[in-house]
Amino acid sequence: MDRMRTHLVYAHPHRASLNAALRDEAVQTLEGLGHTVTVADLYAMNWKAVADFDDFGPTESDAFIDAAAEAWEKGSLTADVKAEQERLLAADTVILQFPLWWFTVPAIMKGWMDRVFTNGFGYGTSRAWKRYGDGLLAGKRAMIVVTTGAADAHLSDRGINGDINDLLFPIQHGVLFYTGMEILPPVVITGAGWQTDYADMVKLLRHRLETLAETEPIAYRRQTEDYDENKRLLPGREPEGTTGFALHAA
Repeated sequence: MDRMRTHLVYAHPHRASLNAALRDEAVQTLEGLGHTVTVADLYAMNWKAVADFDDFGPTESDAFIDAAAEAWEKGSLTADVKAEQERLLAADTVILQFPLWWFTVPAIMKGWMDRVFTNGFGYGTSRAWKRYGDGLLAGKRAMIVVTTGAADAHLSDRGINGDINDLLFPIQHGVLFYTGMEILPPVVITGAGWQTDYADMVKLLRHRLETLAETEPIAYRRQTEDYDENKRLLPGREPEGTTGFALHAA
């Protein structure tokens, strides 16, 4: 496997947590393979989780979305946002690692998404709304590493919590693929802390990291190829009976 640059965005408040141990395992594994790794430990950074006009510097726009694009074009975004954007641009692979809280990411990681993927960087009319596989971050790969206290059966197709692939769809498709990145299947640690053996967790994580380059991405449908002018999936693109989120993966 060729050497890669990986940016790992990490969110857990406890320095001695299971997630912290898995983060360290990930860094050691990737560096052991000769890759370069940068880490954004959001809690340790005291990352500002609220996107607001303070992120933009002086702006002539009263509309938040336009002010964000103006700040991106002028280079007047705050230093912490610009630093993360530069790390993303330099990376070949982006990993988001977090515990599943209330069926989504911790608020601090949502704030990282809101502030870093600004209009102009993560999406934007200035680039003809390039998105869903065709954005500024196209050519990069992204992967989620998520822990959950729920058992595997709870997150299955008939599980009470819903299928884990459905729960992660808004993040994988709606955030990461939206910006242009290809999305690798997630590393999901279920029953964390009570059911799954730590050695098994590490084995799974290491295997996935060692095979990053060979792993086929999820076949999400590209906006430019599979949708009509109203952004509706073209007829006949899905197996009969397919509905919901599954429509958007070939």
